[in-house]
Amino acid sequence: MGLFRTLKIPFDTPFVEHEPAGRFIPITQIRNSDELSSFITDMVPLLHLEPEQARTIGYIVSELARNVIEHAESEHGAFLCAQYYKKSNSIRIGIADTGVGIKATITRSHPARTDLEAIRLALRPGITGTTSREGGTEQNAGAGLFFIKSIASINRDFFVIYSGGALYKLLKKPAGSSPRLHADPFLDRHSREEDLPAWRGTVVGADITLDRTAEFSALLDAIASTYKAAVRERVKARHKRPRFI
Repeated sequence: MGLFRTLKIPFDTPFVEHEPAGRFIPITQIRNSDELSSFITDMVPLLHLEPEQARTIGYIVSELARNVIEHAESEHGAFLCAQYYKKSNSIRIGIADTGVGIKATITRSHPARTDLEAIRLALRPGITGTTSREGGTEQNAGAGLFFIKSIASINRDFFVIYSGGALYKLLKKPAGSSPRLHADPFLDRHSREEDLPAWRGTVVGADITLDRTAEFSALLDAIASTYKAAVRERVKARHKRPRFI
């Protein structure tokens, strides 16, 4: 994946470098929209999906990277990689940055005392550090992390996010259990940790089992429904608050 090359660490042990085409994308630095478009173009063949489905997943990954470029204040941009696993027919995606971290960006518009509280907010639909407005803005709806977490949840796949000193990991649901989307990530089966070694930026990892996304349009409908309901409930709750003159 080019880890030592990316970190500029001398590596003298001989190894065989594989051709990435159609199998993986080595660690790639993304600093602008052109580099992001190139990465997404290279990622689509790894998905082994219908064009519309591939575009949807590409869009979600694009949203995550675009948030880094526009809001993380990372000097080095974002670092992405992806690999396709034929045996499990799945793709694993990783994205990391060395920016200011989720807590710094979320608390620009929403209160969060800890890194874990900030991660919880970041995973909720319609929450973005760019505005306190419910549902975000046309440019940033606060849905990228929610979408990719929801895909992993429905598919019973792996998802992890690490920022500051906190980590949230989605746990696989037991086979046969009815998949359900939650606006609050703490209602999903998960583990969480605090007081970990601090990572100033953000790291996200996700698996997507592709043969479980054949009915992807239905999944998107479920994601959209949960997203709209969560925003609607928060707007309703806000208007119910007592006002004192």
